[in-house]
Amino acid sequence: MSLLPDPVLTSEAGRELPAVPIPVDKHTMGPESLLRYLTIKVHHLIQEQEWDGIRVVGGYDRLAVISRHEKTGKPFNIERPTAEVHGRELVIKAFPGADYVHHYALIIATYLAMTGRPASTVTYQLPDRALARAAVEQLDLNLDGDLVIVGWGLQYLAPVGGVWTRGPGYAWQRTVVHGRRVVYLGFLHSIWGDVAGRVVARLAELGAHDVVYIGKVGALAPEIEPNTMLATGHESLVGGTRVAWDDFFGGFAATQPGVHTGVHVTSPSILLEDRDWLAKHAEYAFVDPEIGPMGAAACQAGIGFGYLHVISNNLARHYPADLSNERHGDVIPRRAVLVDQIRDIIANRLAARPI
Repeated sequence: MSLLPDPVLTSEAGRELPAVPIPVDKHTMGPESLLRYLTIKVHHLIQEQEWDGIRVVGGYDRLAVISRHEKTGKPFNIERPTAEVHGRELVIKAFPGADYVHHYALIIATYLAMTGRPASTVTYQLPDRALARAAVEQLDLNLDGDLVIVGWGLQYLAPVGGVWTRGPGYAWQRTVVHGRRVVYLGFLHSIWGDVAGRVVARLAELGAHDVVYIGKVGALAPEIEPNTMLATGHESLVGGTRVAWDDFFGGFAATQPGVHTGVHVTSPSILLEDRDWLAKHAEYAFVDPEIGPMGAAACQAGIGFGYLHVISNNLARHYPADLSNERHGDVIPRRAVLVDQIRDIIANRLAARPI
């Protein structure tokens, strides 16, 4: 299998590119949900003021202006891109990744267009390889064949009362499950898209034997109601290429009740998932930005990889729950049940085959 090139190695790295708003009427979320989703993502300085220019770049800078819309009430994935003011110009600093910088630029441009403001002011610059890799190389753990569980909901998966050790932009704790050393690793910032692939590569360098990613995916089959099932698999479509990996679960997760399996599609931005995109990918099962790059990186490094995700939204049919209202009252208890199931599946997989 030929592995995919690092997206930041393209000739576009470093160039200032226009961020073009998406056609809202074609998007799978619908205008009302889409605007609600954008509003909770866009930096408050953009929502509250007019700017002559807005440029999105790669840069993890917590000394710049922090958005008042950052998430609260959870320990991980709470930080959002920060802002640096240069007169009438605004520089938005997103964690360095080609997919994340482009995604956030699309968010801003589309938000401005939907709120009747000029989006032509928005540009973005993709980070180069050195910057993108240096950002991930801040991750420093002593691993020796460990299973690393990374992603969403870790505070409910890790041992109750466990102590989190903090590093720059991340926190971790170690335990033993059925004789296997397990490290839970959470990031304060987003590891969107290609960033997640570099995280897996870094974990392999540090000595990880397996990586399991816990997160959320969108369903492409209309009959799957959000927050009622889990998703797993061992293959993803990335940029038109099928990528497969050595599945940590070895098919075990797919045999469990309430777990749906199939071929995943990697999409660099939710904003690009319109009805034309859906029609092109309707034969596949799930979509998210990270699984494909992570699986490809694990395959290249020669380590195991697996994912077990909550199906959080559905692109093919409208349901009350979507990406714009994830903190809604009935979503949280439904997801709590699914997180318990994730914990049980991982423990049972380790009990059956610790190494």
